[in-house]
Amino acid sequence: MFSVGGIDFLNMKMEMATDCNSSVEAPSGLNLGHRERLARARGHRIRCVTVSTKIKAIAVGPQPKLSFADRVLEATYVVFERCVAAAALVVGSPILLLEAIAIKLDSKGPVFFHHERAAQSVPTPGRDLADRPDLQAPEGGFQPDELYWVPKPFRFVKFRTMHHDALSKFPELYWWNYDITEEEFANIYHNLDDDPRVTRIGKILRKTSLDEIVNFWHVLTGECRLVGPRPEIVDILPYYSAEEMRKFTVKPGITCLWAIRGRSELSVREKNQHDLEYVQTRTVWLDLKILFLTAWYVIRGRGAY
Repeated sequence: MFSVGGIDFLNMKMEMATDCNSSVEAPSGLNLGHRERLARARGHRIRCVTVSTKIKAIAVGPQPKLSFADRVLEATYVVFERCVAAAALVVGSPILLLEAIAIKLDSKGPVFFHHERAAQSVPTPGRDLADRPDLQAPEGGFQPDELYWVPKPFRFVKFRTMHHDALSKFPELYWWNYDITEEEFANIYHNLDDDPRVTRIGKILRKTSLDEIVNFWHVLTGECRLVGPRPEIVDILPYYSAEEMRKFTVKPGITCLWAIRGRSELSVREKNQHDLEYVQTRTVWLDLKILFLTAWYVIRGRGAY
């Protein structure tokens, strides 16, 4: 499958289909509302497609310099994040145990779900990227002495909230395995309010956001922050524009700006716009505001499914 870090991204995504043709059509209706899109997708035959999987590398450019006071504040905030993550895991451990038991009793499959997600991109000299067939260079090609943001993956651990065989049963809902237009990508919704892949326990965990507690582990290890763009599925990165790739210049987070502005009710375009706004305006104080409002949204259960 698709990976990053020096491995060629180009591949034929054919393992999804059991009855394959050479067609490259995606199920229609990808840009519709949740129920309409799901209904249309179910009625389409699954077909093999060849997906262009080059990821757009972008120049690093000038970086703002933090004052001494800002560096101290940032360092203090990092310590605060790790303490919050450790406390959440310790205090939430009985809940984590109950979740694990419930998941195991409710449906077949493992308790945990491991997935490759995009971490913070790494500044890399152009001279090291010239022979990378997996990356799409900016106009004019890679300059040897210039730095470029290059995606980096990490193994993201979550509680399993879907049926273990969801991929084979509902391949049409894994839209990134189809050739789709930029407009269709921008209007896709990641989550469905009536997603048939989600288990009974999974629906409860998602609605209450209890499935997110385990994500504090990634904050503790430093792979994520408390706040930042949500970790994206690696296979989706080729669909991002060069401008949208800027959201990966910061570490991912377990909550984000769009989590307090609509959550799952937002399209990919809307989420990316909020993520880019966050990257451009991010401060410790904004993070604290997002954390406070996220807690309020979780209590209300708004936009979670």
